[in-house]
Amino acid sequence: MDTTPLFTNDTIVFGLLMLALGFIFYTESIEKGFWPKFYKIVPGLFLAYMIPAIFTTFGLIAPEWETIKESGEIVTGKSNLYYVSSRYLLPAALVLMTLSIDLKAVFNLGWKALIMFFTGTIGIVIGGPIAILLISIFSPETVGGIGPDAVWRGLSTLAGSWIGGGANQTAMLEIYGYNQKLYGGMVFVDIVVANVWMAILLIGIGKRDKINKWLKADTSSIEELKVKVSTFSEKVKRNPSVTDMIILGAIAFGTVSIAHFLADFLAPFFENVVAGIQSPTTKNIFTFLGSKFFWMISISTLIAILLSFTKAKTYEGAGASKFGSVFIYILVASIGMKMDLTLIFDNVGLIAVGIVWMTIHAVLLIFVAKIIKAPYFFLAVGSQANVGGAASAPIVASAFHPSLATVGVLLAVFGYAVGTVAAIGCTILMELAAAG
Repeated sequence: MDTTPLFTNDTIVFGLLMLALGFIFYTESIEKGFWPKFYKIVPGLFLAYMIPAIFTTFGLIAPEWETIKESGEIVTGKSNLYYVSSRYLLPAALVLMTLSIDLKAVFNLGWKALIMFFTGTIGIVIGGPIAILLISIFSPETVGGIGPDAVWRGLSTLAGSWIGGGANQTAMLEIYGYNQKLYGGMVFVDIVVANVWMAILLIGIGKRDKINKWLKADTSSIEELKVKVSTFSEKVKRNPSVTDMIILGAIAFGTVSIAHFLADFLAPFFENVVAGIQSPTTKNIFTFLGSKFFWMISISTLIAILLSFTKAKTYEGAGASKFGSVFIYILVASIGMKMDLTLIFDNVGLIAVGIVWMTIHAVLLIFVAKIIKAPYFFLAVGSQANVGGAASAPIVASAFHPSLATVGVLLAVFGYAVGTVAAIGCTILMELAAAG
């Protein structure tokens, strides 16, 4: 089947995404009439995600496609916008948003942030086997299969992805030997369910005051951090000159280049170290250390934190976090274009497993947040640090305030660290559930 979209040139596609973002920000700035009421219900960040998804759904753009030539030859194509956004703009955004961070105030956010993160992890671990048990009642063939085709083996890759990310997902594929011809179906479930859940979290951000009131949450530590950053920003605020903007670009992309340079050495080095480990289980626990993306994000954030103790911090007054926010919105749009809404109906059985699984994750987070009176911020970021990892946890965090992006990254690093161990535990339970 020929799946070539109307526009395959990334220059044109990027222009469409920017036009969509321009439309969102312009209508969001209108103070009277329909739009203020609309944006009270639907956050702009959600639209930045959904409009590109609609473009993809209607075949205007696509993350990847197959073109059938007259000769019958099938040629594959792929957009590089998400790769560029996640590898260049995301780390640059993290640098710019972290320059003015008050690290002490971040740590003062306290234990509730960690509790919500680990609650999210536990929700994924127990959600998988419970989803298998529930779906098997109505459709046992959906969660059946034997040998390499066993569905529980495929679902192990979802557990890896939803607790750690891509590196952990690959590790689970290797550990449990799922049939790679069927693996695309699991990637599809991952994309659909994780992105739908992210969309729900973004909608919730617009309702955070009501949610926090219902949770009886103490948001004082978050507000204190936001006030500190905002006060500092106002104190050093100035009309940015061309020199300021060039220096900001130097700080951001200079750091990104250093992070990529070091990641190119560290990832292969640790990949070889991990490959030399005798125990297969231990080897796969540390697989994430061979991920360039992990090192690139971690190094960028670390350098930015170090810069926050220098005079570079004053560039917040020249709009550092605002430029970072622009990059984040471009990343959100490029994530949105990966979502074809019609595909939700193509594999209803596995999608149902994913939805039940994610619902258990969500319910447990809400339950614990209610008990410990944790703010919605901790719930949303704790969830995305698991399910979305370093690519989307900062997006959700910065939607509350640019200064909070670092919190998302720090929690996502925990996700990398515990991802494979927790996913193995989850898979053992899913195997038992499938056997039962």
